[in-house]
Amino acid sequence: MLTTADFLQYTQWSGIATLAFAALAILAFILKWGIRFRLVGTTGFMLVLTGGLFALSLVPLSHTVIPGAVKYTLVYDNGSTQTVIATSPEISPSALEATLRQAASNLYSYGRLGTRGDNQMTIRARTIIHPEPGISVPVYLGQIKRTLASREDSDMEIEIYPQKFAQLPK
Repeated sequence: MLTTADFLQYTQWSGIATLAFAALAILAFILKWGIRFRLVGTTGFMLVLTGGLFALSLVPLSHTVIPGAVKYTLVYDNGSTQTVIATSPEISPSALEATLRQAASNLYSYGRLGTRGDNQMTIRARTIIHPEPGISVPVYLGQIKRTLASREDSDMEIEIYPQKFAQLPK
């Protein structure tokens, strides 16, 4: 997996290529070459590419892996304090706890804003059961609340609903 150091090195090489294209474009204008406007476009593209690589060198692209966590799907995210993930109906309470911890780590972002002084992000986990053919019922299995103030949160509040696990098919 690429690291931020790799992207910083790519940024340097892309910056050098951008300067080379800019110098070539200036030379093309001085010598009135027919491809001078194409070189301006290429230089502009290289500027955008270099800026994107630089942004990737600032932000880590890693996801946390919590042992015991299972695959989940993000169902709802208001971009602020409320998210919902979906899991398999065959999940166990211990796997749900690990999955909620992983989701809390992966869904945290500095850009999330607390509303009305609420500085907590709530992630609810649900699954879908089918008690009868043609009927689907969402079942909320648990939730986790974490702070939006910092990436590391040792005081996450995890709630697992054991009575809801009794509704799941065996």
